Amino acid sequence: MSTADDRTGFGAETSSPKRNERNQARPKAAPNQCGPIVIPPLITVWADKAYDNNDLRTTIADMNAEAVIPSTRSRKVPIPHDETIYKLRNRIERCFNKLKHFRRFATRYDRRADDFLAFVHLAAICIWLR
Repeated sequence: MSTADDRTGFGAETSSPKRNERNQARPKAAPNQCGPIVIPPLITVWADKAYDNNDLRTTIADMNAEAVIPSTRSRKVPIPHDETIYKLRNRIERCFNKLKHFRRFATRYDRRADDFLAFVHLAAICIWLR
């Protein structure tokens, strides 16, 4: 039997630890020993060098997002960015450029969104099979 508070999970424990659904012992956690919890930004804004300006960066920071924008050459102090995420942005941009070769995708002939999505899937399959 445990005297721990069921809502928080903290309290004085007796000899048998609490078990979870899989009958595994839960690790003991001591309160206030982890330090401050830092929540990383969940949203990243990907852009190229043309969008590197301070106004846009402050707007992105106000949204609690991370700006993945490389600095221009004219910036005196370059602002670091995550290069692996920026490479993924380039890959996505190249994929859209390949999809734009399909006229139906570029001009969006379809009136309904599900028909357009079906064609996007079909075009992606055609690109993947090349």
